[in-house]
Amino acid sequence: MPQGAELRRLVRKVDASEVLVTGWRELDDAEHVVTVRWPADHSFYRPEPGAYSPLLFTESLRQGLALLSHTAFGVPLDHRLGWEYFRSPVASAALRATGEPASVDIRITHTQVTRRRMGTTHLTAHVEASRDGRHVGTAEVRYVTHPGVIYDRLRGAYADAGRAFARTLPPPPPVSPGLVGRTDERDVTLAATDRPGLWQLRVDTSNTVLFDHPHDHIPGMVLLEAFGQATQAVVAPRRVCPVNFETTFHRYIELDQPCWITAEPVTRNDVRLSAVQNGDVVASAIVTSAPHMGH
Repeated sequence: MPQGAELRRLVRKVDASEVLVTGWRELDDAEHVVTVRWPADHSFYRPEPGAYSPLLFTESLRQGLALLSHTAFGVPLDHRLGWEYFRSPVASAALRATGEPASVDIRITHTQVTRRRMGTTHLTAHVEASRDGRHVGTAEVRYVTHPGVIYDRLRGAYADAGRAFARTLPPPPPVSPGLVGRTDERDVTLAATDRPGLWQLRVDTSNTVLFDHPHDHIPGMVLLEAFGQATQAVVAPRRVCPVNFETTFHRYIELDQPCWITAEPVTRNDVRLSAVQNGDVVASAIVTSAPHMGH
């Protein structure tokens, strides 16, 4: 099992304290188990004392898929990874925090690995996760890896991450943290507008969990956090826990242009969300919630 700087590169993290992966093993060519450690406390993915955020599971999976793409499937480290579709039903009871670190086993089965002639690889993974033998959740992920020459062609003027990151718009004032299930305004990813159900995506690059290193576009984890916060805001004052993000990523979201988040309840438990930039829907989701643990 790689360690130190090599492991950080494999899971795409600079800060060693944010690396969740502790091990992995191969069951067969397409099936692997990645073990992650959820810390007893976390500066971002523990918004409340008694529970982890559902997106800690997502970040664990993101790191596991990055690791396997490079180790099990031979994708070079300089290729760029991106998600196209993501669905992640999580058992809210599995998110309870006990005050001790938690070990989670993530069983990942790749049902498709398609390599294109120019080096791009399309992958589909089915995921089942357990914590101390108890069900945590499942996921379906479709993602793609591009070699640098193709990625740079796709991104054009935004290909240089350092330059794109430097052009990030200043974050507008956050909505009240309590409205979106947070306690610290530095963790809020929404800014108010004059329309109900509409917010500006708030991109604060000083949040070193969401922005561990310079990016050429807004990371998917930032968008998912915003979708979760918008779900809470649109059903307020009822408190909920978003336990399933069924999300399609249509295109990259740029850092130097405003992005707008819309939310509309469709049932008591489901909210339809969109991210819109320059008049185009860049991502869409249905977020399903369960009653908040404390309510």
